[in-house]
Amino acid sequence: MKPTLLVLAAGMGSRYGGLKQLDRLGPGGETIMDYSIYDAKRAGFGKVVFVIRKSFEKDFREIYVDKLQGKIEVELVFQELDNLPSGISYSEERVKPWGTGHAILVAKDAVKEPFAVINADDFYGAEAYESMYAFLTTEVASDKYAMCGYELNKTLSDFGKVSRGVCEMDDDGYLIGVTERTSIAKENGQINFILNDQKFPLSENDTVSMNFWGFSHSLFAHLEEKFTTFVLANAQNLKAEFYIPFVVDDLMKEGKVRTKVLHSNAEWFGVTYQEDRPTTIDKLNQLVAIGKYPAKIW
Repeated sequence: MKPTLLVLAAGMGSRYGGLKQLDRLGPGGETIMDYSIYDAKRAGFGKVVFVIRKSFEKDFREIYVDKLQGKIEVELVFQELDNLPSGISYSEERVKPWGTGHAILVAKDAVKEPFAVINADDFYGAEAYESMYAFLTTEVASDKYAMCGYELNKTLSDFGKVSRGVCEMDDDGYLIGVTERTSIAKENGQINFILNDQKFPLSENDTVSMNFWGFSHSLFAHLEEKFTTFVLANAQNLKAEFYIPFVVDDLMKEGKVRTKVLHSNAEWFGVTYQEDRPTTIDKLNQLVAIGKYPAKIW
């Protein structure tokens, strides 16, 4: 059974100023998602499931579903605010989606096989998909998940501060925990994060999570249980989000799963800010120029 690629594409792109998951950045008009799907397909993945907002459906069908016809199986699922356990109401003032954990949960009926989860606007590199495919076809289990880790220095933006999950691992390469660090930036050669208005150093070689995960189908039962608890406590909170790293961290602390860290030497890049766009275009052009990708993918 071939694994599935689950693409989280319901975000609104507030910092970017638009739907960056639909921004055409490659020389053939490709989005970053095109490269992700291409890399996943050639690694061996058999299906891609997009988690989107209903309001994006027309654009997604025009840009992706039609051109991927016959190349890889495609399915769309929708993350909406009212996709909640029965009997739970929420504040009418809320506009933000419920977070990445909820985005994965809404795909439970579309995903029956081991699966990887990625962000729509992140470029992860072909090697990462190969490592994740190998894990999902040989090692994944109901109590064994995976996360692809990146070197912090290869995940920064030149145009603003970023947030990253800094990973702690045991001697066998399994995740102990992920600590969310915010306002990370490099200044005068030193990477720092800000906490309570103070700067603290980070190592450029620290392993960070970029939300590239590998799961068995067992995750959905855990998500259902934990999301119900979360939304009951936060239904009237306008900003609270149900994040997948927090879910995995809870499951590890409860002794229910172990998470293997798959190391990637690839340089992550993406479009957090509009100013990142020209750099991302240049990097994609360079990868095409050295033969990593065709000039027109599909």
